[in-house]
Amino acid sequence: MSTTFRYITMFYIIFLALVAGASLYAGIVVAPVTFGTENILGSKVLSRYEEGQIMTQNFLRLSYVVTFSVAVAFLYESYKYKMGERDMWTFMALFLVVTTGIMFSFYYLPDIISMQQLGEQATQTQAFDDMHKGSSLDFKIFIFATIFLIVKNLQKAMK
Repeated sequence: MSTTFRYITMFYIIFLALVAGASLYAGIVVAPVTFGTENILGSKVLSRYEEGQIMTQNFLRLSYVVTFSVAVAFLYESYKYKMGERDMWTFMALFLVVTTGIMFSFYYLPDIISMQQLGEQATQTQAFDDMHKGSSLDFKIFIFATIFLIVKNLQKAMK
């Protein structure tokens, strides 16, 4: 492996770790704080709908990073594949990162935003609840697959 590609690999692993960390932070810290304003402030200041709008803005901004990470992972792993470094598990993880990242950014998030724009009543339907549960599962799979890609690349880099 050339020195330049080693640096690219280090950047790639660090970048994926940052994306995974930001994603975990959004789910573990930002969401509970955003939806727990009553516990923090002592009284209900925002409605659940308003808290949801704030959380959506957080995930909208995170979706830009997710989309960029999908492109970076695809390019990096495709290059490695072309150079003869073929690994079925890495390919499967890449497939999950790409599909779940794209679904999160271009399917779930736009639908959630459009439902929110219809008003609070639209967010209290079974369709919205199902869409939200689907996006949550999709995002968890994205995080898991990203972490798996990090581990596989660290294993290869440490050889």
